[in-house]
Amino acid sequence: MGRRTTLLLAMTCAVAVGNIYFPQAVVPLVAAGLHTSSDAASLAVTATQAGYTAGMFLLVPLGDRLAHRSFLVVLLCLTGVGLLAAGCAPTLPLLVAASACVGLTTVAAQVVGPLAAGLVAADRRGAVLGTLLSGSIGGMLLARTFGGALGERLGWRAPYLVAAVLVLCLAGVLARAVPATTPSSRQPYPALLAAAPRLLRTEPDLRRSCLYQAMVFAGFSAVWTSLALLLTGPSYGLGAHALGLLALVGGGTMLCTPLAGRLVDRHGPDAVSLVCMLGVLLSAAVLTAGTLGGAPGLAALVAGTLLLDIAMQSGMVANQARIYALRPDARSRLNTAYMTCAYLGGSAGSWLGVRAYGRVGWWGVCALVTLLTGFALARHLVALRGRGPRATGSRPPAAVRDQPVGPRADRP
Repeated sequence: MGRRTTLLLAMTCAVAVGNIYFPQAVVPLVAAGLHTSSDAASLAVTATQAGYTAGMFLLVPLGDRLAHRSFLVVLLCLTGVGLLAAGCAPTLPLLVAASACVGLTTVAAQVVGPLAAGLVAADRRGAVLGTLLSGSIGGMLLARTFGGALGERLGWRAPYLVAAVLVLCLAGVLARAVPATTPSSRQPYPALLAAAPRLLRTEPDLRRSCLYQAMVFAGFSAVWTSLALLLTGPSYGLGAHALGLLALVGGGTMLCTPLAGRLVDRHGPDAVSLVCMLGVLLSAAVLTAGTLGGAPGLAALVAGTLLLDIAMQSGMVANQARIYALRPDARSRLNTAYMTCAYLGGSAGSWLGVRAYGRVGWWGVCALVTLLTGFALARHLVALRGRGPRATGSRPPAAVRDQPVGPRADRP
């Protein structure tokens, strides 16, 4: 896989992830255009996110059963149709239904990762995964700006319609540019769905990767959920737009994840995971200075959130490199288990973060991040001690096979 294909797949990740986030910027415009409340209009955003979670579980495992190129093209075409339907929806219920369909099918980024992992040599896998993650981060950061600016000028329907055209054009490009691949599995669909929990039970490295990302992503979500309360509270007295401006600082992460991928290729995922967890702990210490308020506190929040973003996303590169080396024939199913655990951790972190802030304040949120990451770090140190000085974080890739995923499915 050449550089041009890598960049094209990174753009695919950006567009697919952006479809989840740009609706957040047009909620007030939807409310005004459809003559409803903002709370009701936000159901479109909720439906998109719920659909995305369902798509990860229901559709991503098919990446092992279907040819990647045709699967990606079909997913993007369905997403484009859903976006067109959302942009033309005359009522809120129809918009919510179309948004759920968009979320369900815009899982291309989770299909691209396993595809790319199978197209590159093992010593380049981390660098490529880092580039793809940069695309996803860029899509997440730019989507809200795209949706808000276009919606303000042309109305709330414009972002949906422009995104639909972009997605359909991208589908046409991918149909010609993505290399052909052979499906790695012939298992029926019910068996693919049942594979994720079985893989969690039988693959220790998958379990630890899921644990690492769930704990770190929980801390990450706790910080960003509580940060709005801190910035708009008495310590700073800023408007809600301040959180959006602070989020743009995370753009620096786009430059760091490819570097993290190269470090994974050179030193192994375990070494990078260790550094990333230490980085998260350091970010929690820096973020505690946010209680100072004023310019010093704001500077600490900027530095701390940037370090937290870089450490969390770089850790994701290491974790995905670790799990993709486990079962070449089951990469999509491995990714399904991994991403589901990560999102469950993020959801729990948001809930815990708000409650920690309500009871203890910003100190409580920083302590929560330290506690969660410290637990993951302790587990990681145990794993490193058990593997000895030559620990690499993943066992050698097994030969491609097509056996049911089970306790002995990875043995001849």
